[in-house]
Amino acid sequence: MWRSRTNRGGKTVVCIACGSSLSRADAREYDKAGNRWERHGKEFEHLCKGCYRDLCHHPRNELESLLGDIEEHGLSQEEFLRRYLAEVEARYGHLGEQEEHGEHEERER
Repeated sequence: MWRSRTNRGGKTVVCIACGSSLSRADAREYDKAGNRWERHGKEFEHLCKGCYRDLCHHPRNELESLLGDIEEHGLSQEEFLRRYLAEVEARYGHLGEQEEHGEHEERER
């Protein structure tokens, strides 16, 4: 007889956001590539339901590659954030400029 898919063998997983241990059945899958529907050859990380609800569910185009480009072992939080902001500005321009440009376009419509 086949086992129920919801059981998942009673496996315990760890929430990558808060570190709590919970059963796989009570967790939500997190795919850092952003496409959890393409499942072949992937190992998923997991989030508890509370942390999953707190996530921003907007598309995150290029975010993982950006983070990978600035990530370095032993980097302080301050240095990581400095590199992140610098890389975002280098790739996409200054946020204030984008907001002003968007407002200007709205006024022209």
